[in-house]
Amino acid sequence: MSRTIAEKILSAKSGLDAKAGDLVLAELDLMMGHDFNAAMTFQVLEEMGATVAAKPERTIIVFDHSVPAPNESYARLHQKVEAAAKRFGVRVYPPCEGICHHLLPERGHVRPGDLIIASDSHTCTYGALGAFATGVGSTDLAVGIMTGKLWFKVPKSIRIHYSGQLPPAVSAKDLALFTIGRLGADGANYLSVEYSGEAIDRLSMDGRLTLCNMSIEMGAKAGLIEPDQKTLDWLAGRVNISQAPARADEGAAYERILDFDVSELRPQIARPHEVDNVCDIDELLGLPIQSAFIGACTNGRMEDLRVAAGILAGKRVHPDVRLYIIPASRRIWLQAAREGLISVLLEAGAILEASSCGPCAGICGGVPGDGQTMLTTANRNFKGRAGNSKSDIYLASPAVVAASAIHGQVTHPGRYLIKA
Repeated sequence: MSRTIAEKILSAKSGLDAKAGDLVLAELDLMMGHDFNAAMTFQVLEEMGATVAAKPERTIIVFDHSVPAPNESYARLHQKVEAAAKRFGVRVYPPCEGICHHLLPERGHVRPGDLIIASDSHTCTYGALGAFATGVGSTDLAVGIMTGKLWFKVPKSIRIHYSGQLPPAVSAKDLALFTIGRLGADGANYLSVEYSGEAIDRLSMDGRLTLCNMSIEMGAKAGLIEPDQKTLDWLAGRVNISQAPARADEGAAYERILDFDVSELRPQIARPHEVDNVCDIDELLGLPIQSAFIGACTNGRMEDLRVAAGILAGKRVHPDVRLYIIPASRRIWLQAAREGLISVLLEAGAILEASSCGPCAGICGGVPGDGQTMLTTANRNFKGRAGNSKSDIYLASPAVVAASAIHGQVTHPGRYLIKA
């Protein structure tokens, strides 16, 4: 029987000949919680009588949502989570070491063919490396930590094929927003989405991580890209691959197969207050902004900082705009400093902060004011998402955010990109 990537991974991890719709008890390769909800996970573990993690070496807690602790309440939460993690003997990444969905691939915790759960909806990011990764609630995570296994309903799959080459001013973020706009917020509910085609082959690993990160915004259970040589080269030196990457079989059964030619795609923007409320940038050119953010688990990687610095070099952020930039990890901070990007961004007037979720989580680090319009590279624009329900959030690529921050209004980045 021909199988999709999701069917292959869940078959391998359950030891069954599984197909879409089957219920399977599957062996987990990696489990992760972050500071914002790990306290609840540990509470459930203790209520179930657990005293140790089934796979402590494959269980990770990352402090990234409320760091540095903005007040005494969060400081106490951090203490509580750190103490519980120590009791259970699991791995901890301390505050400002990095955003969870960048940190785990960066540090070699994710392998092609892995089955991964985490108590965060954007866990689907790891599908860029060929892992079946999905977000779960705190209780499901606790069960996974306690037993090393979890029940899954094998999802049906859709395959999205992108032909053509993205124009110079268009990035993986634009591709993600375009796709969500076309399918809708519920267009892939409980489906596994496989991304393929010439445009995907050309994407960098940073771009692939961005695309898979936003799969959940159309309801997907997972977003997957078949590992290729680019994937294996990126993983080299990070992790030993002990299992063959899962690849879809010819003739695999898909719920739908979609084809998009992206050769003429324009930069995309998601308008308030839904991620699928997407339009071409042309409809919003000239819209005044007061707040801008480049970062989050969607767009805080080296590629994003290089694009931003290339646009901002020798220029100044508009006096009416606050531009916040948060590198996704400590290692990215260091690399950006070595390349001279940090000084370029600071000289342009950007406000740089330690690695965290920042205003994407809406807890600290650049929350917009009442009535302000925020243009951000984050992955969600729900009312109040950035910490203030009286602000409007628009989603865009790092290039669009950087160019717009200079002019104080939504601006096409083409004029700043050499090939545009």
